[in-house]
Amino acid sequence: MKPDELDATFHALASEPRRRMLDWLVKEPGCNVARLCECFEGELSRFGVMKHLQVLERGNLVISRKEGRERLLWFNAAPMQLIHERWSTELSAYWAPRLTALKYAAEGAEVHSLFPTPKRKSQP
Repeated sequence: MKPDELDATFHALASEPRRRMLDWLVKEPGCNVARLCECFEGELSRFGVMKHLQVLERGNLVISRKEGRERLLWFNAAPMQLIHERWSTELSAYWAPRLTALKYAAEGAEVHSLFPTPKRKSQP
């Protein structure tokens, strides 16, 4: 991933509404722009949604395809996977979920984990 592409991806992820747009695209892959605008009705104008989509596309996080008069949208996880691979190691893969669980415990929040914490090999 080139530095400019990486900067565009981080910039796209820096906005809470854009992250929520990605969440919607995960839930509804292939939805059209009108549907995404409905999800943000009363919060963002159609123009605002379109501006955020442009940033997400520049960050390669959204793939769009025009079909007739509709523009269909999909989340592209590849840039995030590249970021993860670049900065993760076996050690961080082991400690990161534990530190996250500690953070949630300290805040008194429920632990949200997609993957179980790996078990450590016991020493004989």
